[in-house]
Amino acid sequence: MKSLTTFNLLLVIVLGCFWGSCSERKQDSGIAVPQNDVSSYLGQWTFDFGQRSVGWLQVRQEVGYLDADLMWGGGGVFYGLPYVYVAGGNLYLGRNSRNTVLTRDGGGQPLLSRSYPAWIELTREGDSISGYYLSPKVDGTGLDSIYIRGAKLPEMQPAPDLSKLSFGEPVRLIRNNGDLTGWRLIEEDLKNGWTMNDGVLTNNPVQTEGEEHIRYGNLRTEDVYEDFNLKLEVNAPRGSNSGVYLRGMYEVQVADSYDRPLDWGGSMGAIFTRITPTVKAEKPAGEWQDLDITLYKRHITVKLNGVTIIENQPVYGATGGAIQSDITAPGPIYLQGDHTAISYRNIVLTPIIN
Repeated sequence: MKSLTTFNLLLVIVLGCFWGSCSERKQDSGIAVPQNDVSSYLGQWTFDFGQRSVGWLQVRQEVGYLDADLMWGGGGVFYGLPYVYVAGGNLYLGRNSRNTVLTRDGGGQPLLSRSYPAWIELTREGDSISGYYLSPKVDGTGLDSIYIRGAKLPEMQPAPDLSKLSFGEPVRLIRNNGDLTGWRLIEEDLKNGWTMNDGVLTNNPVQTEGEEHIRYGNLRTEDVYEDFNLKLEVNAPRGSNSGVYLRGMYEVQVADSYDRPLDWGGSMGAIFTRITPTVKAEKPAGEWQDLDITLYKRHITVKLNGVTIIENQPVYGATGGAIQSDITAPGPIYLQGDHTAISYRNIVLTPIIN
């Protein structure tokens, strides 16, 4: 009879949780049930996933609901997710669903289509997060998953006083020796389209019409750097798209944008999907242009052809295509080479030493 009473008591507790009281703390029974602590996830997070991909997350408490912004791998920052909520101590983030045609008729027209959700589940432990990106397999046999591990970003400090900077000795990153000494591909399994000739570093990712698309690699410095000033010249042909990554995290956009309006995704000198230049200063495609970039304490200044287009602005997290997530670690300069032809010369980095 005693065991039956115990069973009934446990059943009442379980059913009480089932009907919505699990998130509350039961003071009268003395049983502590964890609350859904939204506040523990608020703020910005940086994380790694997959083999070499980087992401960034910002969770915000709005009036009556949670919202979040997400940068996932190679794309831009996605502002506003389909859903964001905390349950059972975990954070759940919705991604766009994947529409898939399952069957077609004899003429190839869709007969049956389904929309498969994708979402992220994260758990916090102190200032660390971990979890998975999850998406159902189309054949119904389970979930595809990608492991995620990251850390909370510290609060952004006020803009530093750049007039008080001290600099070390300049380092010439392009050497006039006709080879790629000091540089290497990030993706060793991809084709190298980069060559050095008379002090000009050129990428030429040739594709042949009708043949399988060739994937070309991005180029990085062997050495790594912390905060610095970086000066270089770039020649962007018609329709070109490249980028200069600072510390392997923040992309300064390099593109043929002379005839296009200002935006944060395609304008020369923009911080990709994060900071839009305040003024246009590009030259027409095919002309050599000057970039003068300062990165100091997570703030970026960009001068294009002698005009300040971004002035000491904070960059809150990595941009698409980043290769590292730790904002405290030194990183390489890397040049995007997986898109179009581009040429660089006279790349000089001067470290900031204070």
